[in-house]
Order: sequence, then structure tokens, then C-alpha cells
Amino acid sequence: MTTADMAAAASERRSEERKGLEASKPAPGRPAEVKPTGTMVEERPSAESDKALPLFSGDEGGRFRDRWAGIQAGFVDDPRRAVEQADGLVAEVMQRLAQVFADERAKLEGQWSRGNDISTEDLRLALRRYRGFFDRLLSV
Repeated sequence: MTTADMAAAASERRSEERKGLEASKPAPGRPAEVKPTGTMVEERPSAESDKALPLFSGDEGGRFRDRWAGIQAGFVDDPRRAVEQADGLVAEVMQRLAQVFADERAKLEGQWSRGNDISTEDLRLALRRYRGFFDRLLSV
């Protein structure tokens, strides 16, 4: 898979998600249920601390970095192949990252679909992770 393939697939997914969001909106006047945690958070972590959260486990991130180093080293002998491999690796990392967030979302949706209330704290942590990722994407 290449980054171009991912872009086309993402466009198609966004269209389908928009349709799904319209169907899953709560009825007018009925907010979605959210269970409060009952605790107040005195000090909120800054967006800067969210950026420090790793996107991948140390092992997984290390494997991606090792592969990148190999691609860079191969540039001298075969530049075209190195660029193709770089595109493939970037697409793989993006796909894996999307999977990590999709898995987290699926866990939350699984709790909702079973009728379990999700604590405000769980939702706050999920939103914090998204904020950190979003800020990093925009700072690149």
C-alpha cells in the first residue's frame, strides 16, 4: 500500500463516516449519556504534556525507526527503490497509527453498545490523546 492508496481509502471512509454520524445522532433534546466521575481535577495537563505521549510502544516505534535507517542507508545504492520503500513505510506507519486510534474508538463504542456508561475520566483521557496526536500532526 502507498500513501496515495491510503488517501483514496481515507476519502471513502470519511464519506461513509459522515453518513453514519447522521444516523447515530441522539434525538433532538436528548443528549448522549455520560457518567460523571465524581472527582474534580485540580490541575489539567497542558497540551505540551500530551505531545510527550508515545504513539507506539517502544518496541514498535523502534522497529519502524530501524527500518527507516535501513531505507536511508540504501539510498546510496538505489535511490529510486529507497524512495519507494520510504513511501511504503510511511503508509504502513500511518495505517498502524489509524488502527491504534480505531481500536481505542472501538473499545469506547463497545462499551456504549453494551449499555455501559463511560466515565467522564475515560472520555477525557481519550480526548487528551486525540488532542496530543492532532497537535503533533499540525506541527509537522
